[in-house]
Amino acid sequence: MSRTTIQVEEKVPLLSGIPLSVQHLFAMFGASVLVPTLFKIDPAVVLLMNGIGTLIYLLLCKGKAPAFLGSSFAFISPVLVVLGTNQAQWSGNYGAALGGFIASGLVFITVALIIWRFGSDWIKTVLPPATMGPIVALIGLELAGVATNMAGIMPDPVSGAYNGKTIVVAIVTLLVVTFGSVLFRGFMAIIPVLTGIVAGYLLAIPLGLVEFGGVARAPLLALPTFYAPRFDWSAILIVLPASLVVISEHIGHLVVTGNIVGRDLTKDPGLHRSLMGDGISTVLSGCCGSVPTTTYGENIGVMAITRVYSVWVIGGAAVISIALAFVGKLSALIQSIPTPVMGGVCMLLFGVIAASGVRMLVEAKVDYSRPANLSLTAIVLIVGISGVAVKLGDVQLKGMALATVVGMALSLVFHLLKKFRLVSEQSGL
Repeated sequence: MSRTTIQVEEKVPLLSGIPLSVQHLFAMFGASVLVPTLFKIDPAVVLLMNGIGTLIYLLLCKGKAPAFLGSSFAFISPVLVVLGTNQAQWSGNYGAALGGFIASGLVFITVALIIWRFGSDWIKTVLPPATMGPIVALIGLELAGVATNMAGIMPDPVSGAYNGKTIVVAIVTLLVVTFGSVLFRGFMAIIPVLTGIVAGYLLAIPLGLVEFGGVARAPLLALPTFYAPRFDWSAILIVLPASLVVISEHIGHLVVTGNIVGRDLTKDPGLHRSLMGDGISTVLSGCCGSVPTTTYGENIGVMAITRVYSVWVIGGAAVISIALAFVGKLSALIQSIPTPVMGGVCMLLFGVIAASGVRMLVEAKVDYSRPANLSLTAIVLIVGISGVAVKLGDVQLKGMALATVVGMALSLVFHLLKKFRLVSEQSGL
C-alpha cells in the first residue's frame, strides 16, 4: 500500500504536527544560521525574521504554496566585499549591507508587480520542460559538494586526511533517513529526517563530536540583537546584482515544489504572489538587521521524502523558529548538532531535489529525438556543472543561476525562430 500523502491545505493533528514542524526546522537550521555566522551577527535575529517572513509568505500565497524562507547564500560574496577586510569594522559596515538587502527586496517586489500586470505565460516560453528540468536538477547537483563536505567524507584540503568519526556519524545518519523512508510505517514513516538527525546526534555524543559548553553558557531567555540599516549607493550597487541569482533560484524552487505537490504553483497562487512574499520578507529582514531570504531547497527535499505538504506544518516550523529566537538554551542546543549529522541528511535531500528535475522531464514526456530539446538540456547542464562564470560587478553568476539565464535566452531565441518560421519541422520547435 502506498504511503498516505498529506496535501497542501490539510491540517495535521497537533501531536503529529509538532515533530513534523521540528523536522522542517532542523532541515533549514544549519544552512540558515551559517550565513549570519559568517557575517558575525546574532543568529537569533535571523531565526526571528525567517519565521516572520515565512508566515508572511504563506499568507500572501493564500496558504497554497508550502515553502520555508531561509537565509540566502547568494549574498555572501557581495556582503563580504561590503564588510571589508578589517573585521573590526564589520559591525559598522554591516548597516550598509542592510541597505543593499532592502534594495534587493524592492527588486523582487517590482518583478512580482510586473508579473501580476502582464501574467506569467512567458514562463512556458522561456522555461519549457527541456530547460526547466535540468535547471531544477542543478539546484540539487551544485549543492552536492556542500553536503559531502558537511558530512566529512571528503579529505582535508591541507593534510588530505579523513576523520573516521565524522564519516561514521554522517553515514549512519544518511542510512537511517534512507531506510527509514522506505521501511518505517505509521507516524514514523513521515518523520524519517527527524529520526535520522536524532540518531546521528546520539551517536555523535559518545564519539566526542558534540560540544555542550555553548549550551551551558547560554541564558535561558534572551532578546535577539537588531541592527540598523543605512543606505550607501556603492554598497547597494555591490549587493544588488545578487537579486538576479535569487530570482532565478526562486522560480526554480517554485516549479519543483509544484512538481512535488502535483500543482502548478506558478498559476495558483501565482509566481507574482510567491515573489512578492519573498520580497517583503527580504525588505523586513533588511530593516531589522537580518539577511535576505529565499525559498529553501532543504525543506523541499523534506516534503519530497515525507509526502507531507501541509502549509500548517510549514507554518508550525516558522512559529518554532520565532520562539527559538528568544530561547537561548534551546537555540544553543540545536546549534550543538554536529555538522556531519546535517551533512548526512543533506546528501539525501539535495539528491532528491536533483531527482525531481529528472522526474519533471519524464512526466513532461520530453522527446529527445528532437534537436531543440536535446540542445536546451545539454547546454543548461554543461553551463551549470562546468563551473563557468560571468562576473557582474563583484558578483559572479555561475552554476544554476547562470544556467537559468542561458537556458531562458536560448529558449527565447528558439521561440522567435519558430514564430518567424525559420526552423525545420524536424527540429522539434
